[in-house]
Amino acid sequence: MQNSWDVVVIGAGVAGGLAALDCARRGLSVLLVEKRSFPRWKVCGCCFNANAQAALSSVGLSDLIRDQGGVELDQLRLGWNGSMLNLALPGGWALSRERFDQALVSAAEAAGARLRFQTGAVLEEICSGERMVRLRPSDGAAVERVRARVVLVAAGLQHQVLATIDASSTRIAGSSRLGAGCLIDDDDDVYASGAIHMAVARHGYVGLVRREDGALNLAAAFDPAALRSAGGAARAARAVISEAGFAVPRALETSRWQLTSALTRHADAFAGQRFLLLGDASGYVEPFTGEGMAWALAAGAAVAPFAEEAQRRWSRDLEQRWHQRLKLLTVNRQRLCRLLSTLLRQPLATDAMFRLGGYWPSLPQRVISSLNQVSPHALPSDSCR
Repeated sequence: MQNSWDVVVIGAGVAGGLAALDCARRGLSVLLVEKRSFPRWKVCGCCFNANAQAALSSVGLSDLIRDQGGVELDQLRLGWNGSMLNLALPGGWALSRERFDQALVSAAEAAGARLRFQTGAVLEEICSGERMVRLRPSDGAAVERVRARVVLVAAGLQHQVLATIDASSTRIAGSSRLGAGCLIDDDDDVYASGAIHMAVARHGYVGLVRREDGALNLAAAFDPAALRSAGGAARAARAVISEAGFAVPRALETSRWQLTSALTRHADAFAGQRFLLLGDASGYVEPFTGEGMAWALAAGAAVAPFAEEAQRRWSRDLEQRWHQRLKLLTVNRQRLCRLLSTLLRQPLATDAMFRLGGYWPSLPQRVISSLNQVSPHALPSDSCR
């Protein structure tokens, strides 16, 4: 394998896969490194909102989700303490991460990117204007070191990619919930396709979505104390679903759950010496209707012009402009989700929200529309200024 690259992308998820594809299409030599093998399932709601679709369209992938068999979503069903709100969800899609992420990396490879799966990566020192990256294959093969003009770090929530010389650190909110998810293969018709079913309770929420393959995808956020007292994610999910007033899936008790680290976090710097953070590595809050996918895709679609500029020169100004760009694309849009998450932890406030929503459905509909509103900053642009 060649030793020097224009761009090394660490993490082949939503942000990294799209960034690798866009950079390769622009003629840059790209190495995409992923610690796991593909295709793989992830703890995720597998939902894409209108803003996510806009990010894909901005790089010429407007039909990707449809071509992969995605299911159109047009409804959000919210449940709280036995009360239900049915809201319109225009422009939404559901597609498994196995298919979506594989489609992105396959497209990146077709565009010229080189892929390395089951390989960890860590940033090392700067050498002659390039960043050294250490690659460690999981199969015990020899460690390799490569050079990159720029490294795009899209390695997820709990990445340990940066070197000790890099000042960036991540601050985790003390009240952060833990993410959890599972897949259920069932033949129940209670949870029909085309809708997100969101069960909200005092100590967490569970989203249930029917995927393109018929499996029911459950993605949840729980207070850590609720997980411990319930004795596991399956029982915590049962409590939330029941309390909200939804039917409990028959296969829930035998389902196998995966947990994430704390969800709500924020990196104090989005760039450093020849590296840029994007996707979940830059920060995250609890999402509700596909916002997490949209944030990652927006960043992945925006970073290629910065990577191109880095081939000519690297500057503190470039780092600052990426910081500002990422704030517009993700941080500012995360504020509404953070506010909703805070309100939904207050039973009296949540009761009031559902009562008002029952009388004036236009009020919660405006909130959902705001979450799904296409950001003008996600529209096509070749300029990073």
